[in-house]
Amino acid sequence: MKKIISTLSFILFMGVVAISTQSCNNATTEDSSTNEKETLVENPEIGEVKAYYFHATRRCATCQAVEEVSKEAIKEYYGDKVTFESINRDEDKDNPLMTKYKVNGQTLLIVNGDKKVNLTNDAFLNARTNPKKLKVKLISTINEMM
Repeated sequence: MKKIISTLSFILFMGVVAISTQSCNNATTEDSSTNEKETLVENPEIGEVKAYYFHATRRCATCQAVEEVSKEAIKEYYGDKVTFESINRDEDKDNPLMTKYKVNGQTLLIVNGDKKVNLTNDAFLNARTNPKKLKVKLISTINEMM
């Protein structure tokens, strides 16, 4: 329950940071988000959480944005504690992860052991138009998977 409340507090905090960033030109927001990142990464009980982005060789701007925003968010908030792997389905047709997770198209998955969360719809809806919303969804999902 405490973890859920912390996650919800973070999501609300990120919404406030996003609003104040637009109106303050990063004057004090930088310090606030840095403190939140430090709090977020303090949890040493991070398991084997992994993010996989399966894509084709030919990609539209949205497909590319899904990878860029996801990779950036994971690196920014978790460093090396959560791995992000981009897998080209056309070039790596025999990748066992595609069979394991039954991937047939562009797919963004967050995985920890037997737990799997598919964020494909959220990713494609928000990567270009509202990347902060996608980042918040990624972070809350990863936190729940830990």
